[in-house]
Amino acid sequence: MPKYYVLDTNVLLHDPNAVYSFEDNHVIIPSVALEELDSKKKLNDELGRNARHISRVLDGLREQAPLHVGVSLHNGGTLKVEFHNPKSNVFEMFLDNKNDNAIIAVAEKLQSINPDATVIMVSKDTLVRIKADIVGVIAQNYESDMVVSTEDDLYKGFSELYVEDELINSFFKEKSIKATTKQFKNYPENHFFILKSEISDKKSAVCRKVKNKLVPLYSYTGEDNVFGIHHKNVGQLMALELLMDDSVPIVSLSGKAGTGKTLLALAAGLQKTLDADNPVFNKILVARPVVPMGKDIGYLPGEKEEKLRPWMQPIFDNLEFLFNCKTNEELEKVLSGFQGEIQVEALTYIRGRSIARQLIIIDEAQNLTKHEVKTIATRLGEGSKLILVGDPDQIDHPYLDKYSNGLTYAIETLKELKETGHVTLTRGERSTIAQLCADML
Repeated sequence: MPKYYVLDTNVLLHDPNAVYSFEDNHVIIPSVALEELDSKKKLNDELGRNARHISRVLDGLREQAPLHVGVSLHNGGTLKVEFHNPKSNVFEMFLDNKNDNAIIAVAEKLQSINPDATVIMVSKDTLVRIKADIVGVIAQNYESDMVVSTEDDLYKGFSELYVEDELINSFFKEKSIKATTKQFKNYPENHFFILKSEISDKKSAVCRKVKNKLVPLYSYTGEDNVFGIHHKNVGQLMALELLMDDSVPIVSLSGKAGTGKTLLALAAGLQKTLDADNPVFNKILVARPVVPMGKDIGYLPGEKEEKLRPWMQPIFDNLEFLFNCKTNEELEKVLSGFQGEIQVEALTYIRGRSIARQLIIIDEAQNLTKHEVKTIATRLGEGSKLILVGDPDQIDHPYLDKYSNGLTYAIETLKELKETGHVTLTRGERSTIAQLCADML
């Protein structure tokens, strides 16, 4: 028997094509969701774009028949706009007639009309799912947009393998080994391996898969100083390998706070840009998504640079460290001497640009949607490099989670390409207490 899927407004705002994600079942859009979509359609951000998109989809579908009667979808399902019962006991249970409760009331109404059918409330809002469950309605998160379903499925960019002792001896002797054997060949290009001897854990080697060979990392040549920064653990070593390799134009770094993601990216960028003898890039562009935790950026006083400063302060903190500055004023004097070679922006200003021969660092990339990360990646011009940095466990965007955000999407979708590389940093180096808090909180 077909199921009824009642969609919360946030599902449509998150994925405007969600109506086609439920196979040959009945998709129900509560009438109050149309009101909420209407209130979002004039926004100039991702929510506004999605509200306008789903509005066009629904407008096209209504040419078949009135939406409150129901229309057929190309995947064999149906779509219908349903009104809630204003006398529903949902409003009595929660003492409120707000939109969330009205949407739940639609699901409860359908369940009472179709007692033998399965009615499922679909919402990105945890509390809406909890409230639906309380009134006896099955509730689910919207999972069609999830790139992976569990943490174990997330691509980490490296593997620890126990191998024959002789293999490690051969690696150090020949400076490379073939990666065509079964234990290596199924891993993508630029994947890292921490090889450990089956005889002794103390005997190990770190290598990277390049053109079906496992090769040493650049630090084995002694070039482990990147703008004054030395790696402090093997994760940072692998990250620097990708950051310093000009043949890998898209690099992603994920990990908990304090693992050095942003600092390493900036150090590599400065090394590649400010090298007077052989600069690889003309400019460093550092940007962060502005996901407000309170007032939006537009309500802050001052010009654009003054508004951006609070949002970009973490970037400036890292630059102060790299340039060995003690105050913001001292850093400003240093940056003014580079004639625009270091540019700090909000992602609001990156749309529509074509960026050539620049190093682009996107901090807090876990707060990007799939569409936004695609928009950024398609800005890359000839000779540019994109570095995505973020912690999927620290998401401020209301409609994203660890498995559906833009950073995870980019990592999982691009991991097979030889032009991309990823490392998940696991060891914090900011301080002992910072690592303790990252683990325990």
